[in-house]
Parts: sequence; structure tokens; C-alpha cells
Amino acid sequence: MAISGDWVTPRLWGQPWFEKPALLYWMTASGFKLGLNADLAPRLPVALLSLAFLAFFWYRVKSEWGNATANCAVGILATSAGWLTYSQVAVTDLPLAVFFSAAVLLSLPWIGRGETRGLTPAAACLGLAVLAKGLVPLVLFLPILVLRFRRVFDWLRTGPILAFSLIALPWYILCTMRNGTEFLRVFFIEHHFQRFTAAGLQHVQPWWFYLPILLVLLFPWFPLLTLIRLRDDDRRFRAVAAVLLFGLLFFSVAVNKLPGYLLPLLPSASILMGSALARKGIRSPILMAILTTSMALLGILPVAGRVAPEALAHGLRSANFPWVSTAEGVLVAGAIALGLFRLPEIRRDIGLTAFFISGLALLMFEATVFPRFDAVASARPIWTSTHPECSPRLSRATLYGLYYYAGRSLPECTVLDPAELRVVR
Repeated sequence: MAISGDWVTPRLWGQPWFEKPALLYWMTASGFKLGLNADLAPRLPVALLSLAFLAFFWYRVKSEWGNATANCAVGILATSAGWLTYSQVAVTDLPLAVFFSAAVLLSLPWIGRGETRGLTPAAACLGLAVLAKGLVPLVLFLPILVLRFRRVFDWLRTGPILAFSLIALPWYILCTMRNGTEFLRVFFIEHHFQRFTAAGLQHVQPWWFYLPILLVLLFPWFPLLTLIRLRDDDRRFRAVAAVLLFGLLFFSVAVNKLPGYLLPLLPSASILMGSALARKGIRSPILMAILTTSMALLGILPVAGRVAPEALAHGLRSANFPWVSTAEGVLVAGAIALGLFRLPEIRRDIGLTAFFISGLALLMFEATVFPRFDAVASARPIWTSTHPECSPRLSRATLYGLYYYAGRSLPECTVLDPAELRVVR
């Protein structure tokens, strides 16, 4: 897009590519237009969008539930493994999560008090979410509409309809006009309905796949899920819980599953956990035990740092996980956390201390492990060291990465059988 000037039809090596909508491509192309290099152009716009959303997230949660819940919720989200990881990679899951969650947050005054002034910006955010990942955000938004079904026609007023239509529809209309029914077939039938029902896209997983994935994405805060209690007196709280539970059910029913699909649910989970954490007093032994458990889980990171690069390069089944070392790391981290939390000056700000420790630990993990990811599971060192003219045998992801850095698809390298070679005298 940045080179050709065609910002309507996404292309991969010159051929139309209709797997995803255009929003992420526009963000990346804008990065190239601003002079960013091949590493920053895709990643920096996503990272900046993530940071902007965290500020918006804190403000909206504070407006609805107060300062304590907002501080806890944004602390959990900002220092969770899933949000940190996907804020640094150029995939559509983060933009979808940002704009879908913004639409949910802007809808809460309507859910709780029947206020309609936030529906127009909510509809605009929903339009941006549709530009990020198609029809998925509309399905995930159904619990919001169902909880206020008697007033659902508030969304059909001029403001919300116009805001959604002006943002979401023009690209779909233009792309259809330029590419005809092939765009509709590939984008909607193949990558929406068949992704949900058919096994041909090679991401088939069992129905329970997202239960452990949710815990990994919420690492190290998932023990706080045990504190959540539904509040019957707060319709907004029930709406956030419905978004999380319905989204988890929807994605679990789908045949094809990828970990990043759950990212739009993390802000809702963070609100639920943050609200529960804010309601617990700092002297609560249950809170102390759960926060100590969360900090103890950080002891997994040193071992995971040795295993993760090989698992990413060759598959999780090929990795040999040292359970004894992991248990030792968890016990040491838990003992350190328990000692810290018993200090009076720490107990006064126990949540802030826990968020700081988690964020620091995850950033240190990235600083030490990401270079190893780059060495064993990335195409960048292959390209920078040799600038190959043909592609060796690589995984699909690494091969596409090599094409990306080369700026073109490369022919497969020909491997000669030594038995067929002849010595010419």
C-alpha cells in the first residue's frame, strides 16, 4: 500500500489478499510512509495504540467504578502476559481488542443508567473494530444489546447508525467494487464462516483449548479470577461478565482456534478482577494468599525463558520442560513475595507493588528471551547475514518472514542429490 498507493485492495506479493480487513495494513503502511524501518513500521503503531487504550481504559473504568477499581484493572491489564505480548506484534488482535473494548466501555452508561450520549462514539469504535477483524466484534457485542433489549432501538438512531456506517462500510464497499464476488467469497465465506466450522485452515483445536490459554494470557494474575463475585445490583458489572463468558463460549465452539482470538476479552476480565481486588482490604488473608501466589508464578519465567525459544521454533511438544527447576523457582519467588508483603510500608501499597514486580519481571523476560526468539525462530538473522536469493526449508511463519525482509517471494532452493552428480575430467 505504501509503495503502490492502492489503500483499498490488500495484496501479498502482488496478488489480492483478503484474509483480514484493512485497518492493520493502513497502520503499517502509515509507519512506512513516516520513514520507519521494516521492524518498527508494523510494531510501533500497535504499541502506541495499546498505550493510548490503557489511558482511555483507566479513565472510563474510573468514571464507572471509581479510582481504586480503575487502578487495579489497568494494573492487571498492563502487566498481563497476553496484553504485553500482543502490544508488540503486528497482528489484528490488538486493534480489535482496543476498539471493541472501547465500544463496550462507552456503552456502560447506557447499560447502567439508560444514557444514550455515549452510543455514537461507541458505534464509531465498533466500526473501527469491524475494520480490524470483520464480523467478529459484532458477534462479541451481542451480550451488550441483549441486556438492554427493550431499548435496543437506541442504537438505530441517526448518530450511532451514521457513525458506524461512515467508518465501517466505505472500505468494504470499495473493495467489493474493485474485486467483485471473489472478495466476498474469500473474506466472508472462507475466513469467517468456514474458519468457524471447517478444519481446512489448519488451526483445529479441542473445545477446552481456551481454558488454559486464558490463564496464560492473564499470567500472572489469573488466581484473582477466584475472587470474582457477580454483583446483582450492578447491571454494568453483569454486562462486562457477560462479554467475557459469551466470548469464551463463542471462541470455544469454533473449530479453528488461535491464542490471540481471546485478546478482546482481557479488558473485561481485568475489570472483573480489578473490581474484586479493590473490594478486598489490604489486611485480607485471602488477598495476601492470592497475590503471593501470583508473584510466585513469576518464578516460572526463568525456566520458560530457556524453553520458549525452542518451543516456538520447533513446536511445544519438542520442548523438554524441567518441572523440578520450575517448582524451585516458584517456591523461591513465593518466599520473596511473602517476605516483601509482610513489610508495613509494602502492605500499604500491596497492589501497586505487585503490579510493579509483575511488569518488571515480564519486561526482563522479554529483554533476555526475545533475542533468543530472534536467533532461533525468526527470519531476520537469516536475511541480514546472507541475503539469500532462494529460500531454504523453513516453517511457514519463518518463510513468510524471510519474504517480508526480502521484499519479494523467493524461489525454493534446489538441493542436488550427490548420487546424481558426475565428475567431468
